Amino acid sequence: MSERWTPDSWRSRPVMQVPEYPDAKALADVEAQLATFPPLVFAGEARNLKKALGRVAAGEAFLLQGGDCAESFAEHGANNIRDFFRVFLQMAVVLTYAGALPVVKVGRIAGQFAKPRSSPTETIDGVALPSYRGDIVNDIAFTEASRIPDPQRQLMAYRQSAATLNLLRAFATGGFANLGSVHQWMLGFLRDSSQSRRYKELADRISDALNFMRACGLNLESHPELRATDFYTSHEALLLGYEQAFTRVDSTTGDWYATSGHMIWIGDRTRQLDHGHVEYFRGIKNPIGLKCGPSLKPDDLLRLIDVLNPDNEPGRLTLIGRFGADKIGDHLPQMIRTVQREGRAVVWSCDPMHGNTITSNSGYKTRPFDRILSEVKSFFNIHTAEGTHAGGVHLEMTGQDVTECVGGARAITHEDLSDRYHTVCDPRLNAEQSIDMAFLIAELLKQERGVQASPLPVAAGL
Repeated sequence: MSERWTPDSWRSRPVMQVPEYPDAKALADVEAQLATFPPLVFAGEARNLKKALGRVAAGEAFLLQGGDCAESFAEHGANNIRDFFRVFLQMAVVLTYAGALPVVKVGRIAGQFAKPRSSPTETIDGVALPSYRGDIVNDIAFTEASRIPDPQRQLMAYRQSAATLNLLRAFATGGFANLGSVHQWMLGFLRDSSQSRRYKELADRISDALNFMRACGLNLESHPELRATDFYTSHEALLLGYEQAFTRVDSTTGDWYATSGHMIWIGDRTRQLDHGHVEYFRGIKNPIGLKCGPSLKPDDLLRLIDVLNPDNEPGRLTLIGRFGADKIGDHLPQMIRTVQREGRAVVWSCDPMHGNTITSNSGYKTRPFDRILSEVKSFFNIHTAEGTHAGGVHLEMTGQDVTECVGGARAITHEDLSDRYHTVCDPRLNAEQSIDMAFLIAELLKQERGVQASPLPVAAGL
């Protein structure tokens, strides 16, 4: 790595997963325009997240990261954002109650528009066109015009991200996240489900605890942690020109921050040590993630850690394993031992989605719920065996009633996939499956920590 870093030093390196824009000047003009726009997030918020992730690295908190595979311009709306946030709050309170420790909430939202692809082209009925790379690049419609990368889409992505963040901040601090409203977070279409009954029992216990505290004379309104919550945004930073446009100097520290999201991550396809993505990431001070797949060797992981977190700062680097249920046992233990041996401070997180994708007989990509859960269980078991902390999970999920992943409490079948298969890219857990997963992870957390559910679940904070 070169000694001197600048926001554009990545441009002298090879860069993977870059769309081929037909008009370089039009792209440069858009990037210049974006560089004049207000930041989406602030350096102080990113520092707060890094501090919270430092507690995760120490085993004092748990990371819940999740959201859309790829955000869509067409599906952007207040109701969808609200429903996602409601499910996310439910999952967080279930995990908080079970583990008796804080849950750090990070959404794949307000910036998750670009997608890496295994092939630069897609062929349907003998016609080959450029692959869909997310709404920030091109359109999902399978026409030649739709698949041409259009830099103007970056402006739309910014505007949608800003609107989404505005609503999320209002939800998080304006009363919607108040623990006193814990019963109201349940989505209507889930009210007859088994998970709804389990969640209501938990919500009743939280309400009883709050009433008990009031009866003891405590003024709950004076405790902001009960009335609001911290919620952060994240995305895979694929379009480095877009990221560079939002790389700003923090006036209080003089450090560079990516202000497109609180946390950004490097994908498994773009983590080459001498390439542009690693070069860009090494210079920003945000908390960052690194996707770790089966092809990543432990020694190469150490080299990446040395470059991305040279000061060994807790909370700076989250390692997000995406191995698959049948491969995690072959790769994760060795990675953990290597990182522990060298004394590196990292957050260990599990992405049980990407390594468990299959194609159904009907042609739909799907993910079996049982395989997703199996990888999560292995993740916890391996960390217990190695004496380390299972720090978090990274899920592709939605607040909508979709049929994209098979299995779960309602046992969605392969034949059901066509009913409500709405994703623009990869299959997501629906709202009920997400809450189901939270309850199952909660049991694993309880086992790991050796705790019983606290009679005062609010003590740990939302």
